[in-house]
Amino acid sequence: MTTLKDGATVDASAMSAQKTVLQESRTVEENALRLDQEKAEQVIDALNTDLAATTMLYHQLRKHHWNVQGPEYRDLHHFYQEAYEVAEEAADDQAERVQALGGVPVSGPEAMAERAPVEFEGEDVLDVRTSMENDLETYGDIVETVREHVELCDNLGDHATAEMLRKQLVDLEEFAHTIEHVLEHDSLKDW
Repeated sequence: MTTLKDGATVDASAMSAQKTVLQESRTVEENALRLDQEKAEQVIDALNTDLAATTMLYHQLRKHHWNVQGPEYRDLHHFYQEAYEVAEEAADDQAERVQALGGVPVSGPEAMAERAPVEFEGEDVLDVRTSMENDLETYGDIVETVREHVELCDNLGDHATAEMLRKQLVDLEEFAHTIEHVLEHDSLKDW
C-alpha cells in the first residue's frame, strides 16, 4: 500500500498490473457531440497538429522565461510568463476538445515533434533578440496553421471548435504583435 499526500491509500501493485488500453492513439470513436466520425477525424487531426505546435511553443516560451537576461529582464520575464500560461491553457483546451470529439490527444514528446509544424529552437541559451525573433517566427507559423484549421472546422460544420480556435488565434496574433513591437528599432534614434 502507498499513502498519497491527502492520506488516501492505494494498492500500487494492483495499479501497476493494470494494462488495459481503453483507446489506441490515432483512433476516433463515436462522440456525444454528434459530429460525423469522418468529419471528427479531420478536426481531430487538425487539433492534434495545433496541440503539438502549441506545446512546442509553450516549451520554447518557458525556456525564454527562465533564461532572459539584460536591461529589459523584468518586463520580458513577465511577458514570457503570461505567454506560456496562455499557450498552456490553449493546449489544454485543444486536448480536451480532441477527447470530446472521440479522439486521443497527442501527448508524447516524439509524437509532438513529429506532428508539430514548428520546431523547438534547441537547448542552447540565445541572446534575447534571437530568442524573440525565433518566437515571432514560431507564432507566425502557428497563426497560419490555426487560420487554416478555423476554416476547415467551419467547412465541416464544427462551429464550436472553430470558435475555440478563433479565440486562440486572437491571443496568438496579439503575442506576435507584441514581440514585433519589442523587436522594432527605436525610431527616435534615427532622428
